[in-house]
Amino acid sequence: MSQNHWLANAIRIIEADYNRSADTHLIKLDMPAFSDIDIYLKDESTHPTGSLKHRLARSLFLYALCNGWIKEGMPIIEASSGSTAISEAYFARLLGLPFIAVVPVGTAPKKMEQISFYGGRCHQVAATDLCQAAADMAKEMNGHFMDQFTYAERATDWRGNNNIAESIFSQMSVERFPKPSWIVVSAGTGGTSATIGRYLRHQQWWQQPSQLCVVDPENSVFYDYYQSGNASLTIKQGSRIEGIGRPRVEPSFEAAVIDKMLKVEDNESLAAAHFLSAKLGRLVGGSTGTNFAGVLALAKEMQQRGEQGSIVTLICDGGERYQESYFNHDWLLEKGYEVPERVAAMQSLYG
Repeated sequence: MSQNHWLANAIRIIEADYNRSADTHLIKLDMPAFSDIDIYLKDESTHPTGSLKHRLARSLFLYALCNGWIKEGMPIIEASSGSTAISEAYFARLLGLPFIAVVPVGTAPKKMEQISFYGGRCHQVAATDLCQAAADMAKEMNGHFMDQFTYAERATDWRGNNNIAESIFSQMSVERFPKPSWIVVSAGTGGTSATIGRYLRHQQWWQQPSQLCVVDPENSVFYDYYQSGNASLTIKQGSRIEGIGRPRVEPSFEAAVIDKMLKVEDNESLAAAHFLSAKLGRLVGGSTGTNFAGVLALAKEMQQRGEQGSIVTLICDGGERYQESYFNHDWLLEKGYEVPERVAAMQSLYG
């Protein structure tokens, strides 16, 4: 098979997979404590690979294929804490390509099991060495390093084309407050925040746009960079909120499209994940907890100012992947978290 024929077929396979997929649900959350503020959760856990990163992986593969970076039979290597690697392993299997995930030591076993389920394999390194280790491996194997932390902000068409921002606004169109006051996302690669931030400015330039709030967990550098503008900042200790905290300022993080950033304690992230899981009747991951903690903070601010409106955030992935950590009582005690006390406080405030 010629390279051009293989490339055309590879793109067809990915597009066919997309055509078989429905949009993700937008869930309205019942929060009586905020009678004038409607809160919505876009449930990205329902993608075939179980997380928001399914969208990113599809975009990264199409971007790399159309740039001519991926050839037939070429090994695909990615630096990832888990969810992006799971989704990329899925697409690599669709195309018959070997896949290796370079993951930080301590990545949730369930995530590594899912990477293996889709035919990939894992190579564990220190969290601060991920990208360099992945780049070195790709060079040694004559493979392609997907490099989500560089290309996430440009691989997705932020103008529309059914990206996540366009989907949110379409689904909100007949709600009580159809234009969200805030959209809340965590940083991670920076791709989702860049896509949403650009979309808000592009689509709503003639009026006051919805605002974008990005939340950042402990031991992640993005909030400090947003405040200082110093792109050389680094943090030695890795974030315990998998998938969103980063020790360095990644190239795909676009601070200028963000209206507000909030720093969220890990205790609050995990308590919010437990609280929200109880509200929904199913588990959500730690990054979703970080998002929801940001939503609660913004809702309280709006309420104090006497404002009405809506806030939209994301369910990034399900919590089943974290039953040995975030939803394990012994793990929480070992790490010194006060999750039950924080959850009780949230329940007393918000029901």
